[in-house]
Amino acid sequence: MPDSNQIATILVVDDTPANLALMVEVLRPDYRTRIAINGEKALELVFGEAPPDLILLDIMMPGLDGYEVCRRIKERPATKDIPIIFVSAMGEVEDETRGLDLGGVDYVTKPISPAIVKARIRTHLAVSRQARELVELNQTLERRVALGVQELERMGRLKRFFSPSVVEMLLSGATDDPLRSHRREVAAVFVDLRGFTAFTETSDPEDVMLALNQYHSAMGELVMAYSGTLEHFAGDGMMIYFNDPVEIENPAAVAVEMAIGMQRRFALLAREWKKRGYALSLGIGVAQGFATIGAIGYEGRRDYGVIGNVTNMAARLCGEAAGGQILISQRVQGFVADKVQTEWIADMTLKGFHRPVPAFAVLGPVDVTSATVIT
Repeated sequence: MPDSNQIATILVVDDTPANLALMVEVLRPDYRTRIAINGEKALELVFGEAPPDLILLDIMMPGLDGYEVCRRIKERPATKDIPIIFVSAMGEVEDETRGLDLGGVDYVTKPISPAIVKARIRTHLAVSRQARELVELNQTLERRVALGVQELERMGRLKRFFSPSVVEMLLSGATDDPLRSHRREVAAVFVDLRGFTAFTETSDPEDVMLALNQYHSAMGELVMAYSGTLEHFAGDGMMIYFNDPVEIENPAAVAVEMAIGMQRRFALLAREWKKRGYALSLGIGVAQGFATIGAIGYEGRRDYGVIGNVTNMAARLCGEAAGGQILISQRVQGFVADKVQTEWIADMTLKGFHRPVPAFAVLGPVDVTSATVIT
C-alpha cells in the first residue's frame, strides 16, 4: 500500500481487450496500471511480491469469474484489505449485493463513466489509506502500552528498594542497571527493635501491627529522605545501605547521619508508645566495606541482595547495641570523626569474625561553632 506521496497501482481485470485499453487510458495520467485478461492471471499478480493498491474487477470471465477471484483474495490475510471495485455489465441489484457481500467495496456498471470511476478510486484509496494508518497507529499504541506496562513493572520492582529520585535515574538510563551483579564498597546500616519479642508476647496482634506500621513508616521516611537503598525489612528489623546504585562522596557519613535521625524520630514514637505501656527501643549498627550486589531469586520472584562481611558486621554491631545506641565499625569511625562525636566501647568478639572488632558508639553530631556534642 502506498503512502500519500506514492503513486498507487491499480490492477484492471477484464477479458475484453477494448475494455482494458479504455480503462488504462483513463487511469494512466494518475496511477500505475497493471492488467489481467482472466481470473487466474489476476490472482497471480495479486499474490505476487508487489500486490496492487486497488483492483477493478470484471465479473463475467472465462475460467474463474470475478466473484470467485474476490473470494480467494479476501480469504488471505495478506491481501484481504485490498479494495476491490466490481466493474460489470451485470446491473441487477442481486449481482451488486453478491459482490459487496463477498468483500467488494463498490460496484460500477458498464458502460463506465471515466469521471465516476476515478472518483470512486480516489475515495476508496483514501479510505484504505486511513484504515491502514489507523491499524499502524493501533499497533504503535499497543507497543507503547506494552512498553509502558514493562516500565511500570520494572518501576514497581525498583521502588521496593530505591528512593523515587534514584528510580528516576535508573529508568532514564543515567546509571547502570542495579539488578546486574556487581561489586561496590557500601556503608550498611542494620536497624532492630529492642524488647520486640516481649512486646509481641504480651500485646494483642492489632497493637503489634499498629506499632510495626508506625515504626516502618517513620524509619522508611528517613530511608527515602537520605536516598538509602532498602535491602530488606522483616518484622522489627531492616537493612539499608548507601553508595549503590548511585555513588556518593562519603556514604559512611550519610549512613550515620540517617542513623542519628532514626534515633531522634524513634524517641518521639517511644514517648507515645510508653503511654500505652509499650517498652520498645532501637539499636543500630553501621559498617562499611565491599560487597557483591544484585538480584537474587528465581523467575517471577527476585529480591535485591547484598552479600559480604560488611552486612554481617553491621548486623552484629546492631545486635550488640543497647536501646537508643548507634554502634559503628572502626572504618566508619574514620570517615565520620570530624562530623560526629564517638566513643570507643570495646574490641568486640562478634560471631563470624575471627578477630575482635573495635566498636564505637555515636554520641551525636558535632556543633562546629562550639565544638560541643549535640544530643
